[in-house]
Amino acid sequence: MIQRNTALNAQRRANDLEALDAGEVVDVLVVGGGVTGAGVALDAASRGLSVALVEAHDLAFGTSRWSSKLVHGGLRYLAKGDVGLAHESAVERGILMTRTAPHLTRGLPQLVPLLPEVSTRDAGLIFAGLSAGDILRRVARTPSSLLPRPHKVSGPEALALAPGLRRTGLRGGLLSFDGQLVDDARLVVALARTAAGFGARIITRARVLSLTGGGAEIVDGLTGQSVDIQARSVINAAGVWAGTLVDSVRLRPSRGSHLVLDGARMGISNTALTVPVPGHFGRYALVLPQADGRVYLGLTDEPVDGEIPDVPTVPESDVDFLLDVASSVLEHPLTRDDILGRFAGLRPLIDIPGTSKRSADLSRHHAVVRAPNGVVTVVGGKLTTYRRMAADAVDAVDLPAGPSVTKSLPLVGAAPRAELSTVDAPARLRFRYGTEAATIHAMGELDPTLAEPVAPGIPLTAAEVVWAVRQEGALDAADVLHRRTRIGLVPAELEVAMPAVTDLVARALNGLTQQA
Repeated sequence: MIQRNTALNAQRRANDLEALDAGEVVDVLVVGGGVTGAGVALDAASRGLSVALVEAHDLAFGTSRWSSKLVHGGLRYLAKGDVGLAHESAVERGILMTRTAPHLTRGLPQLVPLLPEVSTRDAGLIFAGLSAGDILRRVARTPSSLLPRPHKVSGPEALALAPGLRRTGLRGGLLSFDGQLVDDARLVVALARTAAGFGARIITRARVLSLTGGGAEIVDGLTGQSVDIQARSVINAAGVWAGTLVDSVRLRPSRGSHLVLDGARMGISNTALTVPVPGHFGRYALVLPQADGRVYLGLTDEPVDGEIPDVPTVPESDVDFLLDVASSVLEHPLTRDDILGRFAGLRPLIDIPGTSKRSADLSRHHAVVRAPNGVVTVVGGKLTTYRRMAADAVDAVDLPAGPSVTKSLPLVGAAPRAELSTVDAPARLRFRYGTEAATIHAMGELDPTLAEPVAPGIPLTAAEVVWAVRQEGALDAADVLHRRTRIGLVPAELEVAMPAVTDLVARALNGLTQQA
């Protein structure tokens, strides 16, 4: 039975950790606070199982905040002949956009510019692929009002959609639609909070020292205290770090790099560009406009060897590649002076002996495997299909619980799109907080100081910072600036916002202590 308290904060964390330290035995211990781990916690808790989730850093600290923010319909997998994976992606995209999180998703128009580098034959093949993807959309019963059918546009229409396009030789474009997340990290936070509403204990800053099928020894990152957590089953959802916890898991991480650019300066606003990589048919770079006016330019797919870093870096070779490919379709070529920020994520791809060394050739399927010590690991896959991965992982622990119910379970803040449009709050808040935007907006009306931006030129309000601490589990300014918001993606803005946010977080945490 669902609880009403979905708030995550320092006081609840302390209470949950105390209960676990006192010897409470949970049905499922989840290791990893990314989209898969949070999805597992929600799936298990919503089936009536008792759950604890531990995360070494913060929610969405790893790969889950470094994605392209797309909810893929599986077109890439269809092109490779993997109809099953493409269908799964299309189905999960529809669930996420229509039921799970309408407030965090939107339909994104994507344009393939038809320039001389794209032959008539290649354009025909690309459009055939887009049309096949639309068949998957219809099979998944995602409405065309949300994701319209693909169609061809003229040169003037292409320029109207993306004024920054190169004009010489532009003969039109191929327009299609896919799903986009407003923010991937906010999806993870919403999953964790919804799981907490079903009673899950969500413990961040809790690094695992040892792991078995019966629990884990963790160290509290705030106090240094060691805690033994007992569990009837353990699910390792640590993503790219899963192999460091279970020796039998073999991964071949792949780096996906992005650059952060200014959309207005590029002449890109609401329509994404799918840019063919010269000499590599079927490979594309993506120019992805965001709701805040930024553009994310990605995406690379390069194998990574050696120790896994907490925060991956973008090598200069990736910068050169992305700037060159995007510039090939723009009127004004990009330079390093256009870069506002950069980020990279590591995909936890499954290492299958005998497969190609190219990470682009590795399977995007997920796997659920049980180690000799009883730990169940879920790994591989992609953000779009997190819900299916989570359900499969919980099925594998074989506890007395019914089937997964997350297919029809909305996350905190979710509502039908027509209802979301009536929420009494600015559009920027509605798109990030859904129905909860009204409460955050009301905080600013009751106390005008909370309605003020934290710094000039930064849209984040003081009310949002307080909300992140009281409701979303933020424990310091970095949690707010890097994961509850994405201000940290632009170093110059991070520097401007940090002092005010640090002060606000300290005061909000002090208020929680006084309430306790």
